Amino acid sequence: MIQEIKTVEDVKTFFNELLAENLNFHPDDQFEDYINYETKEPTYTDEEAALRYYLLEQAFDVCDMDNVDIYELCVEIFMKDFYELYPPES
Repeated sequence: MIQEIKTVEDVKTFFNELLAENLNFHPDDQFEDYINYETKEPTYTDEEAALRYYLLEQAFDVCDMDNVDIYELCVEIFMKDFYELYPPES
């Protein structure tokens, strides 16, 4: 897991790491609310959730400074496979 976010590319790396963890992620969701589908246990320990909150706060700050919409960036990454299968109509 990335340890610090300083650029928009770092934000993309972070979001891709969350995607690799099989999250249906949204920037406004609480990490404590993610539950493992198979085990029904929390996906993250308190420490793991705290790291992700720390990184997400940095991601919001970086996106704000660079005038990047964090929500659009998130959709772009998390919906990439969907959009490849079902491209939006132009």
